[in-house]
Amino acid sequence: MFQMKLRPIFKYTFTAAVIGGTALSLRSNQYQLDSIGIVRFSRAASTVLQIGIIYQKDLYGKRLDKKTKEYKELKSICHKRSAEKLLNLCCTNKGVYIKVGQHIAALEYLLPTEYVETMKVLHCHAPTNKIEEVYNVIREDLKKDPFEVFQSIYPEPLGTASLAQVHKAVLKDGTTVAVKVQHPYVQGNSRVDMKTMEYLVKLMSWVFPEFKFQWLVDESKKNIPQELNFAQEGHNAEKIAKMFEDVPWLKIPKVRWDLTTPRVLTMDFVEGGQVNDLNYIRENKIDPIEISDKLGQLYSKMIFIHGFVHSDPHPGNILVKKSEKGRCDIVLLDHGLYANLKDEFRVEYANLWLSILNRDRKAMREHCRNLGIDGDAYGLFTCMITGRTWDSIVRGIDKEQLSKNEVKFMKQTFTGILPQISEILQNVNPQMLLVFKTNDLIRGIEHTLRTGARMGAFRVMSEYCVKSVYNQRYRRSENKLESMRISILQFWALLKINIYYTFLNLKQLSRNILS
Repeated sequence: MFQMKLRPIFKYTFTAAVIGGTALSLRSNQYQLDSIGIVRFSRAASTVLQIGIIYQKDLYGKRLDKKTKEYKELKSICHKRSAEKLLNLCCTNKGVYIKVGQHIAALEYLLPTEYVETMKVLHCHAPTNKIEEVYNVIREDLKKDPFEVFQSIYPEPLGTASLAQVHKAVLKDGTTVAVKVQHPYVQGNSRVDMKTMEYLVKLMSWVFPEFKFQWLVDESKKNIPQELNFAQEGHNAEKIAKMFEDVPWLKIPKVRWDLTTPRVLTMDFVEGGQVNDLNYIRENKIDPIEISDKLGQLYSKMIFIHGFVHSDPHPGNILVKKSEKGRCDIVLLDHGLYANLKDEFRVEYANLWLSILNRDRKAMREHCRNLGIDGDAYGLFTCMITGRTWDSIVRGIDKEQLSKNEVKFMKQTFTGILPQISEILQNVNPQMLLVFKTNDLIRGIEHTLRTGARMGAFRVMSEYCVKSVYNQRYRRSENKLESMRISILQFWALLKINIYYTFLNLKQLSRNILS
């Protein structure tokens, strides 16, 4: 029955994508047989078909009670088998597929654990190209032999991502740089791959109407072209460096524009250890709480004040190092993907966080509605934003630390309501999708550093939320008297936050002393 339902639409999408995809890929990658659209599409379609059959035959076809332990165990097995097939597809087709796989791996509280854990390997173990292929891209884009420009290029990459790999190199004048070189197959395949994914997502939505993943396709179609233009990445790096020029502990490598093209990005080389490298952090005597506090300040300011948000903060893109003064410096890498948040969205999101921290359900519902989430779904939406249970939100997430039992409960619960989550992601303001990704990656870093329970995180975020809301009011004020009144109200709101969190910290300190 499942295969009969699938066959007509599969035949239609297969034919359409093969005709368009083959022509485009042949123009872009005539030298690489594996990149021909029909091969890549067939591989993807076959994987999706196999995943569909796994669920239909081994789970839904059993007609088990969804509340039973047997059903839950069987569903977990199906998730794991399907995730492994998806991972294999991503590693084989590479490029855009790996980027989408990384996006899946970042949605820790939104997708089944089996998918998230399986796809996480893509953050640090993306396929690597041979050094000769790297030389070819440099030669094509810089119009020179690599060794006319570089004294040496280290053949082993510093890191490999979905769209490129980075090599340490030395210029003729002895300057050490980092050279980011795009994978040669990515440009030609990207449009074909995105069209293929769109067909296959529509196919899966037709077979399983409760799952809506068009939002993932729409986001990828919008974001991938930006990430493929390394010149744009260079401009983003300069923009964020200018934006935070008054923050001495934030380091953004300087772009070498004479050696930068849409496929080659050359920047100053900066030493440091990955933000989740606990051994490096211990050896260099860096305080994990200082790291988390500075990341919290950085991303709160990006989201609530500037509306220009670095949206790929996985551990490979954030380095830490000891400063000359003995403090911690944060090095931000990979500036290909930024979320540009409109003022209205940014202020609504700030107001939503304030309503969550104030446990104001009426305000939560109102601000969720303004972000595209109507009705009772606001409760689930706030849980997705905070990564906390509704009970914790009602009691106050700044009053209770996140426990292992709560994390376990969240994962189990979210896995069982994937259709409702996909409905929210389909309807929410699209600007929220990259913020979700950013939030989850930052939570993952804090989990590794074991700093997620600190009170300072909510204090900093509350302050920037208040500043975001009152800054907008100040800009809209019509006279000096109104501006003065708004400034006083902002001062009072910030003072109350400081008093409140000082009280909470003293209360926590007294508990620790007594225990």
